[in-house]
Amino acid sequence: MAARAARGGHHGVSIEDVAAAAGVSTATVSRAVRGLPRVSEQTRRRILDVASELGYVASSAASGLATGRTRTIGVLAPYVDRWFFYKALEGVERELHEQGYNLSLFSLDSRSGERQRTFSKTMVAKHIDALLVLCMALSMDEIQELRRLDIPLVAVGGPVEGCSSIGINDVEAAALATRHLLDLGHRDIGVLHGQDDDEDLNFQVPELRVNGFHEELARAGVEYHPEWEVRGNFTLASGAEAFEELWNRPGPKPTALMCASDEMAMGVILQAQRRGLRVPEDLSVIGIDDHEFSPVMGLSTVAQDPVAQARLGTRMLLDELAGKAGSVHDVHADFELKSRTSTAPLS
Repeated sequence: MAARAARGGHHGVSIEDVAAAAGVSTATVSRAVRGLPRVSEQTRRRILDVASELGYVASSAASGLATGRTRTIGVLAPYVDRWFFYKALEGVERELHEQGYNLSLFSLDSRSGERQRTFSKTMVAKHIDALLVLCMALSMDEIQELRRLDIPLVAVGGPVEGCSSIGINDVEAAALATRHLLDLGHRDIGVLHGQDDDEDLNFQVPELRVNGFHEELARAGVEYHPEWEVRGNFTLASGAEAFEELWNRPGPKPTALMCASDEMAMGVILQAQRRGLRVPEDLSVIGIDDHEFSPVMGLSTVAQDPVAQARLGTRMLLDELAGKAGSVHDVHADFELKSRTSTAPLS
């Protein structure tokens, strides 16, 4: 850690090393990596390529050049417009502000080339001190690239192999939602899970939550009906579309539906009401998350607190950056059942 702080890079790589390898002055390197003018685009690209190859991470201010720290924390997120992510970002921003750090957001494109470029070049150019990952998996190559750059890493919203994380146990949360329906006497239960369209993002939550549903049905000895399984993408619109797909299928219908997110559950309720169904008399609906609109909708849910998770994850990351953290560990955040008016005993 001391060597990195003194040299401003990885394994003793200095700004002079980058300048020599790129054939330019140290002042030009400094301007290039900080995004300042008076450097041609061709030269800037060459310097960033060299910096990436050497594993050099420059600071953004003179004090940073002396300490090797920029007091900037990167946040990697697959989305910024969905409930969990914007609430988590709110928590990160609050905590970083209180601790005197800045936030640099990387909203990851699902395309493989864009993803690779983010890890190999963009993070070098942004010269972050550490990285917080929101609810997405990383490949071993990506984790190794971060280690090569000497960038500490913590995940929020789900486990990432090889780094510390905080999040709810999504399997158990979905099992709790399913158990609530079973306790109300329902046995004909469908599931709406959030299999995301962007497979390249390695989004694990959909699979974990549907696994919890299946496991709880199996524990209760209740038959699983594959014809009552539909998919959305964690949005209200996809919930409405999934309900239409389910209700247009021939054959008997479920008396209850476990939805992998509140937004999809709200879409189900709205579309069911448009079709003349009564919730919960004709169909009980439960979600996961406790979106801010869920109390207004009377939606039963398994609640989590992404703001608190993100704040704790940020503190874990800053501890790791300061050398205070121990071995890699996963922290399970609290979740709880909130029974409202969208679920009722089977009549």
